[in-house]
Amino acid sequence: MRNYAIVLAAGKGTRMKTELPKCAFPILKKPMIEYIHENIEKSTIDETVVVVGYQKEIIQDILKDRVKYSIQHDQLGTGHAVKATKEHLLDKEGTTIVLLGDMPLVNHKVIDKVMTYHRDSDNDLTVVTTDYDNPKGYGRIIRDDNNIIQAIVEHNDCTKEQKRIKEVNTGIYIVDNKLLFEAVEKIQVNERKGEYYLTDIVSIMQPDYRVGAFKLWDSDRVMGVNTLYSVSIAERYLRDEINKEHMLNGVNFINPETITVGHNVKFDSNVTIYPNTTITGNSEIMSGSQIGPNTELHNATIHHNVMVKHSYIYDSEVLSDTTVGPFAHIRNGAKIGPSNRIGNFVEIKNSTTGEDTKASHLAYIGDAETGSGVNFGCGSITVNYDGVTKHKTKIGDDVFIGCNTNLVAPLEVGDRVFIAAGSTVTKNVPTGALAIARNRQINKEDYSKNYIRPKKDNSVDK
Repeated sequence: MRNYAIVLAAGKGTRMKTELPKCAFPILKKPMIEYIHENIEKSTIDETVVVVGYQKEIIQDILKDRVKYSIQHDQLGTGHAVKATKEHLLDKEGTTIVLLGDMPLVNHKVIDKVMTYHRDSDNDLTVVTTDYDNPKGYGRIIRDDNNIIQAIVEHNDCTKEQKRIKEVNTGIYIVDNKLLFEAVEKIQVNERKGEYYLTDIVSIMQPDYRVGAFKLWDSDRVMGVNTLYSVSIAERYLRDEINKEHMLNGVNFINPETITVGHNVKFDSNVTIYPNTTITGNSEIMSGSQIGPNTELHNATIHHNVMVKHSYIYDSEVLSDTTVGPFAHIRNGAKIGPSNRIGNFVEIKNSTTGEDTKASHLAYIGDAETGSGVNFGCGSITVNYDGVTKHKTKIGDDVFIGCNTNLVAPLEVGDRVFIAAGSTVTKNVPTGALAIARNRQINKEDYSKNYIRPKKDNSVDK
């Protein structure tokens, strides 16, 4: 029998105060719908259908063709959303789990555990529940005297006595696929809200089928993210969980409460992360490297024995034995070679550098291919933009570039070239040459008197 997942992700997220659909809102720089889908992929689920609605193109652009989509054109409740998936699942044999797209903390272990419980209990429907000390806003689990689940009642429809119940519905259901759609067809519209509640399938199925509940002890795991405040709570939960796992695997976090690491980041052991550092995206940090403090990496690959301090590295790669920073900015597909020195206030964009190249301070290297043993003097830049198009600079091996040099692209500089300080180079420089591209200095003596005002006499007559 196959396992299916329905993910409900059609909501606007009005309480988030954002133009994004709620399930696209980022948690640690990753859309929350990605957390759900990545964990589904790690689980025993065979096929996933995502229900989209508000700004559906954004969710579809995130998940692309990894899932199937059903569209909920009108926001008429969770029961109505599940009904929209009939086009993909109606005639299929198997078990379906219904998940909410705003629950980024539900991991593959939870999914597999509840699926296994459902199968081993021989249930037709299993409702995942949890306990909250303050259950306001959640549907309550109603049980009979034999502790058998009878129904789910939404908070606003509860009696005063029912509101005292602490066991609540998480919104996760596991159900025989064909029975799911039979039950959904019987849901009646809620007169107060004008919506079709998926919770009603419990009372619909309970008289004729085996309905059970799986109580999840970790209630934080099934928290819904509906406000910017709950985003911060989810991020703190993920940060603590992720950091703990890496530290147990041999990564040294200094003041881990100040360090943020994304869900997809990979570390070797023998790596040290210093305070106030953020590492997100598909970043990878290899052994012997030291990152931080006050550093941000996103989609960065850091090889062995690299030191990065007070710097930003985005969508780029740094090879072994290189030092970066303080206050460097590496971005847009840059690849920094081994044993480089990228110093303070150096920006490198969409460029490659060879071995033992140095840009120690105040340089801009953009759209360039740089060889090995190159030295960029202070204030050196590759002038890559003519106002319309970006152009490339190619620099050979063992090149010395003097301070305050402008290399105006498109330009090629050969091997073993010296470029005099203060030059603006607009023509190719052949191998072995000395390039001097500046006017001869002229001193006009006694000339400043034409521009300098005479000092005022502030003395007082006596």
